[in-house]
Amino acid sequence: MNETRIATLRRERGWTQERLAETSGIAVRTVQRLERGNDASLETLSAIARALEVPVRELFAQDDLAELDPGVRGLDERTEAAVAAAATQQAARDRFVAGFWSFSTAVGVVFGIVTVLLLVLHVWSALVFLLVGAYWAVRQPVGRFLLDTVLGSRLDRRWPLSSATDVPVRAAR
Repeated sequence: MNETRIATLRRERGWTQERLAETSGIAVRTVQRLERGNDASLETLSAIARALEVPVRELFAQDDLAELDPGVRGLDERTEAAVAAAATQQAARDRFVAGFWSFSTAVGVVFGIVTVLLLVLHVWSALVFLLVGAYWAVRQPVGRFLLDTVLGSRLDRRWPLSSATDVPVRAAR
């Protein structure tokens, strides 16, 4: 492996080896081995680069990019492509969740309007307002349950690079 600058980059940030290990999600022993010049997988190098917020090529003391291992040279491009794909999938998932909450709001509004019209026409009694109140009371917990259990796994399969986030109920406005 080429000589790395991991220790230098870590020290520039004032980080300990433990902090770098924690931030990158790798073992402290791995950080120690890398700083001594031992080989590392491309995944490990990518995790270190993400933690230090630098391109992978910045981890190496090599000035000439052509002298780097071909796997390392292409890692930055693959990482950028993966990050872009994940961001696209996350945005799509967030739009779906926001649409889900917008739809549940629309159902509640339509239910309320229909209830008022039926009350004005004396078709239903005023007790039907309890149903409207019940809908609004259970809308968010039931919606969260559906997103977490039923829809969550389907969204994970459709957008595997995304994760469940708390899209606010008002995000769709």
